Amino acid sequence: MTQFVGILTAGGDSPGLNAAIRGVGKAAIGAYGMQIIGFRDGFRGLMQDRTIRLTGAELSGILTVGGTILGTSRDKPHKMPVGDQTMDMTSVMLETYHKHHLDALVCLGGGGTQKNAYHLSQNGMNVITLPKTIDNDVSGTDMTFGFDTALGIATEAIDRLHSTAHSHHRIIVVELMGHNAGWLALGAGIAGGADVILLPEIPYDINVVAEALRQRQRRGSGFSIVAVSEGAMSQEDAEALAKVAADRAAAKEEKDEKKRERAKAKLEKLNLTMQDKTLRLSRRLEELTGLESRVTILGHLQRGGTPSAADRLLATRLGAACADLIHQGTFGVMVAARGDGAEPVPLADVVGKVKLVPPGHPWIKTARDIGVCLGDRL
Repeated sequence: MTQFVGILTAGGDSPGLNAAIRGVGKAAIGAYGMQIIGFRDGFRGLMQDRTIRLTGAELSGILTVGGTILGTSRDKPHKMPVGDQTMDMTSVMLETYHKHHLDALVCLGGGGTQKNAYHLSQNGMNVITLPKTIDNDVSGTDMTFGFDTALGIATEAIDRLHSTAHSHHRIIVVELMGHNAGWLALGAGIAGGADVILLPEIPYDINVVAEALRQRQRRGSGFSIVAVSEGAMSQEDAEALAKVAADRAAAKEEKDEKKRERAKAKLEKLNLTMQDKTLRLSRRLEELTGLESRVTILGHLQRGGTPSAADRLLATRLGAACADLIHQGTFGVMVAARGDGAEPVPLADVVGKVKLVPPGHPWIKTARDIGVCLGDRL
């Protein structure tokens, strides 16, 4: 009996999405005779029943293409903007699922997508997910597809910034993506020869950073490269955020609505003061070192373009493994990378978790051993 499989891509775009769609589709069609239905623009397409039949012709030629042929969105099934309201559209999506006689729904995405897919699995759908994000912060998998491509782009950018930093005797502060986890900045910083690497996991002391740059000056190096995650923050900001979080938790525990509102207002104010953190960091380093400082923010450049060979390989093998798991009837799982293989990890073990850079990770030790400043005092 023919199995029908739906597939969608959700969250931010990432290199390797099309390779993953192709991997799922070609293995599902070629090895198991399944029929594949793509939903456009993530969970919104599932709600609106906007589909495309994915046959060999549609899957041909997309391996090297960046972005996603299905389109994507950040909509959540249970918090879907409809007109001027936000509504729970889970039941509507379930109707679409049954209308197409789906045996499974494959969701490609990062941490938010894993959570949304788990919600759908708790509401009657056979769901299986693949982990993608350039941040490499999805829990339960060795690697996410998209990371290797972004790492290469970020490293090349740092390589190019060395020449202008050296020519003008400047500090170049390059901001890389990574709101919660610093994998991208750490990897690209080491590979690109950055002198300072600042991560969300290690709140920095601005004086430690400035002193490291002054030491380079004294040794005759008139320029420096500072690689910083967008989520990196000073020790003062980190302490302030921790205090507000503690106040909010206490107010919730005490069920004190006034305290919760005050804590919320403090958080909003703090977030406003923390805007343009990288620009403020650059200006402060210029003041403390006497060196001219310039900022480069790579932004969405890191997410675009042709996926690397490593990402194509990873996305394809996870996609093929996904088709095999569907054939076996294994659902409610994420297809995780394990060495050169893949294994199913229960979504319940993935949702609500972020894979942060551990303080004792080999990349951290490598950075310290070669003299990279991480902004802390050791």
